Amino acid sequence: MAEEMNYPGMGTQIPAKKERSGISGSTLKIIAIVTMLIDHIGASVLGRLLQTHGINELNVADISALTQWMADNSVLFWSYTIMRMIGRVAFPIFCFLLIQGFLHTHDVKKYAARLFAFALISELPFDLAFKGKIDFSYQNVFFTLFIGLMTMIAFRWIEEHTDWSGWQRVILYIAALVCGIVVAELLQTDYAGKGVVCIMALYIFRKTKVQQIIAGCVAFCWELTAPIAFLPIAFYNGKRGLKIKYFFYAFYPVHLLILYLVVCLMGMGNMPAM
Repeated sequence: MAEEMNYPGMGTQIPAKKERSGISGSTLKIIAIVTMLIDHIGASVLGRLLQTHGINELNVADISALTQWMADNSVLFWSYTIMRMIGRVAFPIFCFLLIQGFLHTHDVKKYAARLFAFALISELPFDLAFKGKIDFSYQNVFFTLFIGLMTMIAFRWIEEHTDWSGWQRVILYIAALVCGIVVAELLQTDYAGKGVVCIMALYIFRKTKVQQIIAGCVAFCWELTAPIAFLPIAFYNGKRGLKIKYFFYAFYPVHLLILYLVVCLMGMGNMPAM
């Protein structure tokens, strides 16, 4: 029952406005950060440990040797596998938060500049954590998010031109999406073109939560556990929550650098992750 408020000089009682229940944006960010950290520990640390334990030398046709290896390394192998599966939850939440940021930002140019800046800042820690060296053949997820943002900006620009015919807009929508996919593929960003498609699926169906969740589950069906992310997203209450914007951005390069230092201390710094 709602709490009632009495106002001086008034005989009636007016119910106080109830706080919306659910999950705030900052809670979603924390879920994304924690699941991403679990994933990256699995990939960068346990993945390297699996290689030192000979996983790359296994002959899948040799059932006896494979069975023996699994018996000796089952805890390490399944820990790695489970951590990577948990990590699949992070990217859909990042995509959802990107769209919320785009829809509510007061300055989309600053938002885009911030994403691009952290993409550049994160690239060296990303390379070291997952490649063990500076390697620009594969780029970090901030580049994917930046390309997704630029594609949404293009979509908004097309939406604002109401004088164009429906067919003109459809053709331009397709062209903008294809451009985003091609750029992500050429740069070989994390999740690449599939990531851009997933971002735009969530953006296109943004006006109805149920439709957005269904579209997201379909778009991410290629990742077995990724659709689980839409359970907390379904309870998003539209509130910002804690002010952790810059922590959210800074955490990405900082935790990657720390993970690289950890694997260096373990003597595996020159080895690529799995």
